[in-house]
Amino acid sequence: MTPNQITVVRVAIGFLAVALFAAAHGTASPGVNLLGVALIVGAIALDAVDGYVARRKQLATPLGAQLDILGDRILENLFFTYFAVAGLISLWVPVVFFVRGTATDFLRSLAAASGREGFGRNSMLETWWGRALVASRASRAAYGVLKCVCFCWLGLQLALLSAPGIVGMARAAAAWAPQILLAGRILVVLTVAFCLLRGLPVLWEGRRYLSQLAVPSPRRFPMGAPTR
Repeated sequence: MTPNQITVVRVAIGFLAVALFAAAHGTASPGVNLLGVALIVGAIALDAVDGYVARRKQLATPLGAQLDILGDRILENLFFTYFAVAGLISLWVPVVFFVRGTATDFLRSLAAASGREGFGRNSMLETWWGRALVASRASRAAYGVLKCVCFCWLGLQLALLSAPGIVGMARAAAAWAPQILLAGRILVVLTVAFCLLRGLPVLWEGRRYLSQLAVPSPRRFPMGAPTR
């Protein structure tokens, strides 16, 4: 499979995981929720696989890099939106991810139009700290692991707290419910904080492309054309 095909597959797996969560919601079907958690792990793991395949087979392209980012955005918003609808997290969590992702992707598109794209030397990120926070393998791996743990824990909450028909599990969930919910909130806060932190370099270094848009180009309008 090509890296782009792997990206499409991991997005499809993410949708299947959410479909399983939705099908098991409010029922005594923890096994279905656990299968959804396993699919989350698979979807996140494939994020590393497509990059590895691209580097190993020398198939890395600007389109593939943008498709990989798009896949990340879809999965982040998909999982957080569902968990917000299920009542496990605040609605503001998917809103923050959506706004942050839209803003950074907009700036990346402006940079790409200027010939700066990808994660290599031609990246829009020129500062060492920006590359370290956004483009380094350590940062990307840590962010992927944190998201995986967060999504999986929220999925496990569904399995533990939404199975009233299983007496033993219901008792265990009731006994550990405060700790389970607290751990989930901590993981969500850490994931949101890391998301915003990794977006700061893009926003900071992308400001130069916004300033370019503010200057009217003489080629943009014909002679005598009205301007605002």
